[in-house]
Amino acid sequence: MTESFRRSGEYESYDGYGSPQQGAPQHASSPVNPEWPPPPAQPPVQQAMVEPGAPAPKKRARGPLALLAAVAIVAAAIGGGTAYAFQELTGNDTVATSSTSTNVVPAGKKGDVATIAAAVSPSVVEISATLDNGSSTGSGVIITSGGEIITNNHVISGASSIKVTTSNGKTYTAKVVGTDSKKDLALIKLQGASGLKAATLGNSSGVQVGDTVVAIGSPEGLSGTVTSGIVSALNRDVTVSTDENQSQGQGGGDGQWPFSFGGQQFNGDTGSSTTTYKAIQTDASLNPGNSGGALIDAAGNIIGINSAMYSASSQSSSGSSDAGSVGLGFAIPINTVKSDLATLRSGSTN
Repeated sequence: MTESFRRSGEYESYDGYGSPQQGAPQHASSPVNPEWPPPPAQPPVQQAMVEPGAPAPKKRARGPLALLAAVAIVAAAIGGGTAYAFQELTGNDTVATSSTSTNVVPAGKKGDVATIAAAVSPSVVEISATLDNGSSTGSGVIITSGGEIITNNHVISGASSIKVTTSNGKTYTAKVVGTDSKKDLALIKLQGASGLKAATLGNSSGVQVGDTVVAIGSPEGLSGTVTSGIVSALNRDVTVSTDENQSQGQGGGDGQWPFSFGGQQFNGDTGSSTTTYKAIQTDASLNPGNSGGALIDAAGNIIGINSAMYSASSQSSSGSSDAGSVGLGFAIPINTVKSDLATLRSGSTN
């Protein structure tokens, strides 16, 4: 019914922006007032763009900065993760360890024997042990600046006193902290030592056959002797005697510790009390006195503790003895050392 009161042209309205618009109903009797209908408020979409819009770019501008900060923190954490420390159970000494990607020597000198020797030699010592029936000479690796040294158990087994000489010729008295005859490892500590250069212990699980290695030790009492070669094989089963009397009576005192490998006996009879461990085989020249010394990778990390070597000897017609390395040497993987460190520090004498 309402439609019958409307005639064309009698009414008009305004669109949402105040402009005349045809088709919107207005009663003919209503006066046309320019103020009516009142202009509507600005569209909500425009308000949303004006007020919230100003801070929004600032928030977006802060986003990349926050992201960069987060990335920096993560990068720092990862960088620090390449080097970590074992805390000594009874003190503040730490053992520097690394992954195989860490370079102790400059990256451009990786594999350079002279550079490796210069970097690591200060961390390798000569050990002289006084025994009931003589003396024993071997080597050791400094693992903390306070004077903790890893060596072979057979180097100091049965010793009544131990003297250690560092690469600069300074001598110290050492005490046995702990031993593990089943792994042929021992931990000794220098008395009154500080500020020593500790070696960086690598990760022997990353070692591959054919890798370049450097050996540092004191063969025949010649401190700081450096030789080089490659990793010949991995996971070799090496059997050594755990009876100090058995070994000392067969040349253990001059560094020729009896061991067996591949069904053969070397350097004497191992006896009935033995232990077998997995070893890294190397053709780097090792001689009596190298026991307990360092086997080092191309980046300067310690990857093994030299423990057994075969020195062939023969008696000449003149009665002289010829002996030397035949490229058959073995080292205890450094990961074995790291896993045994807490036990050694606890004073265990297994």
